[in-house]
Amino acid sequence: MSRPCRSIFRPSGVDRLIAAVKDRSIEHLIANAGRGLGDAFLDQDWAAANFVADTNITGTIYLIHELGRRMVDAGRGRILITGSIAGFMPGSYQAVYNGTKAFLDSFSYALREEIKDSGVTVTCLMPGATETEFSRRADMLDTKLGTEKKMDPADVAKQGYDAMLNGEGQVITGWKNKMQAAMSHVMPAERLASQHTKEARARHRKNIRNRGEL
Repeated sequence: MSRPCRSIFRPSGVDRLIAAVKDRSIEHLIANAGRGLGDAFLDQDWAAANFVADTNITGTIYLIHELGRRMVDAGRGRILITGSIAGFMPGSYQAVYNGTKAFLDSFSYALREEIKDSGVTVTCLMPGATETEFSRRADMLDTKLGTEKKMDPADVAKQGYDAMLNGEGQVITGWKNKMQAAMSHVMPAERLASQHTKEARARHRKNIRNRGEL
């Protein structure tokens, strides 16, 4: 599995980005950095799992905290946060990722409420599976989710960008994803987790407990 330079997703990396922005006015802030990790949680390398949490949560909210204050002080701007419909369901074999997206989905609405009178809006983009490098980087090419047809990233980006410009609270891309999101509100959590296993569990890999190592 490929491993990019991790420093960019730590506070020091965000500090470098903020330093590069300098004192320029910020009209649009798009927090889109994200990382996934396949396999059962107890089979994952801890550093890799922690990297997902650092990238998706810590780096994202630190950036928004620092630049969002500048936007609120100016009284204008649009913030777009890439959450996911994955945040609506227990992500068996993708547990850390789905958990981080549940955080971002919730965080975006909390922040939107807090600054609703500031002139700055917050929009949460909630896509489903999208044709990017995500599955390869998450080591999920041997899963149903990794091999199925996905949405065009350009279409997803346009829908998110348009919703941000319009100041909408959220946008769920694609009719299939809208249906999955709706079902997640009525199906029992145990059933959602079982369904997610069929999508995200590797076809030719056994977890630690099945190998008798625990």
